[in-house]
Order: sequence, then structure tokens, then C-alpha cells
Amino acid sequence: MSSPPENLLVQARSEHAETVAQSAPEMGTFTADPGDGPLYRPAPSERQLTFRAVFVGCFLGAVVAAMNIYFGLQTGWSMGGSLIAAILGYSVFATLKPKKAFTPLETNIAQTAGSAAGAMASAAGLLSAVPAMTMLGHKFSYLELTLWAGSVAGLGIFYAIPLRRQMVLVEKLRFPSGTATGQTIAAMFSSGEDAVKKSSLLVKTAIAAGLFTLIGFFVPQVQHVPLHDWVQVGLVAVAFKFGFELYLGPMMLGAGILIGLRTGLSLALGAIVAWGLLAPWVGAQGWVAGDPMSYANGARGWILWPGVALMVSDAITNLLLSWRSILEAMRPRRAGQPVDDTAPASEQVPNWWFAAGLASASVLTIAAAYFVFGIAPWLTALAVLISAFLSAIATRCTGECDINPIGGMGKVTQLLYGALAPGHVGANLMCAAVTGAGASKAGDIMHDLKTGWLLGASPRKQVIAQLWGVAAGVLVCVPIYILFERAFEIGGDKLPAPAAHAWKAMAEVLSKGLAAMPDHSIPAVLVALVIGALIPTIRHFFKGARPYLPSGMAIGIAFIVQPFYSLTMCAGALLYSAWQRRNAVAATALGFSLASGLIAGEGLTGVVTALLKLMGFGPLT
Repeated sequence: MSSPPENLLVQARSEHAETVAQSAPEMGTFTADPGDGPLYRPAPSERQLTFRAVFVGCFLGAVVAAMNIYFGLQTGWSMGGSLIAAILGYSVFATLKPKKAFTPLETNIAQTAGSAAGAMASAAGLLSAVPAMTMLGHKFSYLELTLWAGSVAGLGIFYAIPLRRQMVLVEKLRFPSGTATGQTIAAMFSSGEDAVKKSSLLVKTAIAAGLFTLIGFFVPQVQHVPLHDWVQVGLVAVAFKFGFELYLGPMMLGAGILIGLRTGLSLALGAIVAWGLLAPWVGAQGWVAGDPMSYANGARGWILWPGVALMVSDAITNLLLSWRSILEAMRPRRAGQPVDDTAPASEQVPNWWFAAGLASASVLTIAAAYFVFGIAPWLTALAVLISAFLSAIATRCTGECDINPIGGMGKVTQLLYGALAPGHVGANLMCAAVTGAGASKAGDIMHDLKTGWLLGASPRKQVIAQLWGVAAGVLVCVPIYILFERAFEIGGDKLPAPAAHAWKAMAEVLSKGLAAMPDHSIPAVLVALVIGALIPTIRHFFKGARPYLPSGMAIGIAFIVQPFYSLTMCAGALLYSAWQRRNAVAATALGFSLASGLIAGEGLTGVVTALLKLMGFGPLT
């Protein structure tokens, strides 16, 4: 699943004037009014692919990757590492003040490596297909997951290389997150004090959130306020029984800031409909007999299905409505179209890199699928070919509207493999994961290449930074996923894994048919399918209605996670909206840093608490 909609990344805008960097004579010049053109013209001798840039980018990206495992397994979303690596990378060297000043191109390399590492949680399928396999009883070793993650990540990188010329140079698609990152880097070098202020807020917030989370591990009542011990009568007591409680989670509050008011309110709406109305109703009808929070025989296992249906319908409908992008991706290009490339021919990616890299990644992916999941080589080879086509579509979608339809790509592939390999749940999930990985990494690197074009960076050096970032991300996110798998129940209360539930449910229906679904749930699923298709369709054809329509994907997620998660995210969105009304300039400037700190603090402390749990520690109260 892609990063949260209405992401604050696209709000980053620079207010820089034409500037000549005075701290280092080897730095170039910024453009006062670039329009759609480059923001920066580097000096011929400007440093770019340096050890310090790659190291800092990989380190910061690895932190984001670790954070994304915890964040993604709770919410189904993941955060990009570009802006975090750019802001913190710049701030590190602005604070240290080395003899050789950190340059804009080094900052671009740091954010490229950070973006590559941070995206590995999603690209490796560790938030969707892999935890779905875990919930089905499959146990992974470190070597198996490392081989898989490294193989599929390479596909997306090399898919994107030949797309750069058309999408970045000829059509000049905006790639909003990539453009925002380029503008942020330009703004930091024009006004470095602002960047240090943002990074200071991020770090301080992360420390505070981490300490709060650690206290909550030993004293759970700090985060899960025990109102049910004080109020045990009437509708309030019933609400507690169905998961409506006061939850003070820094990560969920931070997520609410990032996702925006529309998505936050959609989550609250979904929580009320699913847990406040449907769940008690199906229990009253006698369709479920177990504890409301049981997947096996409780209301939770029943409402899961309309929630998944809504998510699937929303994802596929959005993909179908992108038919113009699909046709554009298939349209042959005319040779000799004029381009404005800021990098010389000597810095372009050689053709043999593309050919050798794609061939190696394809072979490794086919081998990993065969040895780890027992998938026939021809099925994986077909998935690699499909992924190449769908990655071009996904890249165009993210270039135009900043939303990468990874979920839709995966669902289309699952439908196809339901026919090609009926009954083979592993093939259904992991061949779809190949598609998701290709779309995820292709979109990720194309944003970085857009940033690089704006700053006059070398595509060749950016690809090298991406490869180092992928290696760092794999080395961190795989062991952390295995740690969480051993410390907690994947798909349970602590890590509900909503994206994985959607992938798992889809695979089971395609494998077992309607017998996989609870009694009396089919009408609810059909209604959810219709609603999931109607919302994006109305948004597409009636632009005036867009501000008033909820997010179908968010409503579906709220059916899967317990309601206190959704309500806390909604609270974060409401608080940020109030901040924007009170002080729009400060909210826009500092909102991303505040949200990132809240998420990073709890996410990284989640790794610590998982280790503490494996060591035998637990709540004191």
C-alpha cells in the first residue's frame, strides 16, 4: 500500500531567491524563477557521490525502514524517507561544520539513499504479502527473506531507468514529492536556519515519543487509559467491549497529521459504521457467537470481509480510472523529441547497467520464489513481465498525482493468478508481491530522479546511491520484521497488519471460493464492493464533490484495525487542522517534522519493546 494520501510532502515549498553559495566555492547557483526548469546549476567540481553522503543517507533511511515496519504493520501505510534524509542529512553537517561544506548534490545523494532504504519495508512486501503468508502459518528464515527482499527491490530500480527520459525530461511530469524534495533542498541552502529548526523539532519530538512509549510498555494504562474501569454501565460499557477506548499513541497522532483531515474523518466514519453499528448488529443477529474481538468466530472476523471488499474495490476502480495513464504508458515514443537534461551524457546510466541489472534481478527473483515459496519458475517469470508493464503505469500515476497504486496493482495480479494457479495461495500472494515491489521501487526512484534533474545531479550516481540504500534497508528491515514476528502476533491486537489482511483474504477467496467467508457476510461484501467503486468514480467525474467524499481505502482500513487506532488518527488530523487555522505558516513549515518525530519515536521504541518482551520483561501493572 502506498504512503498516506494528502501527504504533507507535497506542501513543502521553497521561498528562495537567486542565491550563490558563499560557504564553498565549488558550489553552483540557484535559479530565481525556474518555472518548470531546474532549480540549481551545479559547479563542475561539485562533490556528489561521497562516502559521507551515502553513509548518512543509508543510516537515516535504515531508521525510516525500521520505523516503517512498526508503522506499516499497525496502519497499512508507510512513510517515505526522502525529506527526512534531506532535512536531517543537511542539519547534521550544518551542525558539524566540516571544512568541506555539504553540497546540494551531496544532499541529493543522501536523500536518494535514504529514500531507497526507507521504502524497503513496502517494496519487500513486509507490510502486505509476507505478513499475509505469516498469518497463513509460513515461517521465514533471515536468509530467505533477505534473498527475496534484495531480489524484488532490484526489479523496480531497473524498470525505472528507461522511463526517466520520457517522464522526467520530455513530458516533465511533476512527481509532486520529488519536486517538493528538490524545492526543500534548495530552500535549505538558501536559509539553513529553517532546516536546523525543523530537524531539531523532529529529534526532540522523537525522543519524547520514545520515552512515552517505553513508559507505556511497563505501565500500559499510560497509553490505553482504563476508562472501562471507571464507567461500566449503559452504551459506554458496550462501546468499550467493541474497542472504543481512549488511546494516547504518539504514532497514531503523528499519522493523523500526515494523512490529512479528509482521510482522518474517513477513518472515524469507518470505525463508527464497522465497530459501532455492524459488529454489535451481527452479534445480536446470532451470526457470530464468540468474543467480539475474535477473528475465528467473533464480529471482528465478520466485519473484516466488507472492509477488505471496500479496499479492493477502491484500489481496482482507481486503477481503471487511470486508463489515460495506461494508454500513455503503452504509446510508442517518437525518436528525437527535444529534451532538457541537466546531466551530461557521461553521467547517464549505461545501457549495459540496465540490461545486466534487470536480468540479474529477474533471475534472483525467480530463484527466490522457487526455493522459498515453491512457485514454478514460469509463474514468477510471467509476474516479472507483468510487473514491468504495471510499473510503467504506476510510475505515471505517481508522476501525475503523487499516489502510487500499489494495492491496485497487487489485486489485479492476484485476480490473474487466481486463474493461472488456482488453489496455490503462495503463488497468488508472492507473484502479486513481485508486481507491488516493481511499482513501489519504480515510483520511488523516479521521484528521486526528478529531484536529481531539478538539482542537476548525475542519474548514474543516483542509481548507485539507490543500490546502497536498498542494501541498507534490507539489512535492517528484514531482521526487525523477524523480531516482531517472534515477539508479537502478526495480524493481532498489537500489529493488526490491515494491508496483509486484505491480501490474505483475497488469496483465500480465490483459492477456496465463497466457503472462505463467514455466514451471511456476502450481502455486506456486495454492498461494500459497490460503495468502494462509487466513491472514486464520483470523485473522478464530479470534481465539485471531491471535498465532501470520504476515502474508501481509509474506511476499509477502519473495518480491520480496532477503532481506537482510527479515532486517534482522526484526533491527530483534527488537531493539525486546528493548528493550520490558527497559524497556517507554522503548521505547514513544522507539521511534517512534528509528525515524523512522533512516528519515529514510537516506531523505533517498538523495536526496543519487542526485544524486552523476548527477554522476558513485561508490564509492571
